[in-house]
Amino acid sequence: MPGKKLFLIMLFAVACVSLSAQELVARITVNSSRVSSQIDKKVFQTLQTALNTFLNNRKWTPEAFQANEKINCNFLLNITQATEGNIYKASLTVQAARPVYNTSYETPLINFMDEALTFKYVEYQPIEFNENRISGSDALASNLSATLAFYVYIILGLDFDSFTIRGGDSYFQKAQNIVNNSPEGRDVSGWRAFDGLRNRYWLMENLTNNRYALIHDAFYSYYRLGMDFMYENEAAGRAAILNTINLLTTVNNDIPNSMIIPFFFQGKANEIVRVFKKAPPGEKQQAQEMLVKLDITNANLYKQELK
Repeated sequence: MPGKKLFLIMLFAVACVSLSAQELVARITVNSSRVSSQIDKKVFQTLQTALNTFLNNRKWTPEAFQANEKINCNFLLNITQATEGNIYKASLTVQAARPVYNTSYETPLINFMDEALTFKYVEYQPIEFNENRISGSDALASNLSATLAFYVYIILGLDFDSFTIRGGDSYFQKAQNIVNNSPEGRDVSGWRAFDGLRNRYWLMENLTNNRYALIHDAFYSYYRLGMDFMYENEAAGRAAILNTINLLTTVNNDIPNSMIIPFFFQGKANEIVRVFKKAPPGEKQQAQEMLVKLDITNANLYKQELK
């Protein structure tokens, strides 16, 4: 009996750990279709398995996430080139969504492509990430795990922001720490201001600079006051999303051509159209006039659907 009791206690402890464990339901796909057939593609399957383990088995926060609170996210690592020394060039598409209250619908949090990722991977090497030594002993080997960790913290920050105003600050700071201590090397890019206008550096700058403080109000207004209320009170939810667009317009007027505005809208155009499709004419027109200026890529969609 004592042995059985001890076993039950251990089983309960494991169950409790499981309940408070990992925050993500992450799926990462490695696409190597553009890589020469002369390269053994088995390495990419091994890499895919290792990355899925890295993302899903690591504890990223001190918070306890219930099963229904875990964040669904997808990563597509598209290998574009393989060079000598087990070095690969790739793009990384990051997508994540969160459930809308009282529905089975999920609203997108992020839909972003990072086009500049160069990394080193030797088959079966461990995927390691140390917040205190981000660059590790090999910058190119560390660049992959640092980039994935960066986007995990962005996803967490956006998720927490969507439930509480400035709720994601601590995770944006973790992402900023990765930027500040990122791997350095001739082939490593995306971490510095001079690497481009739409990269990890500028995303982090926009999410942590107080000049963009209204962005965090906009995230909270869109998700918690807007999407979460659409089922209970459609008019109130729509009004909150209209307020979100007003907040984003203010940011865009104050700081034109920032990265955060197109970042916010990626993956949301059809959702926003559905929100305002049944709006009163005046509200619909107000939304359309702002949207065509903010989300230029989808301007024609707004003009056609929100007449």
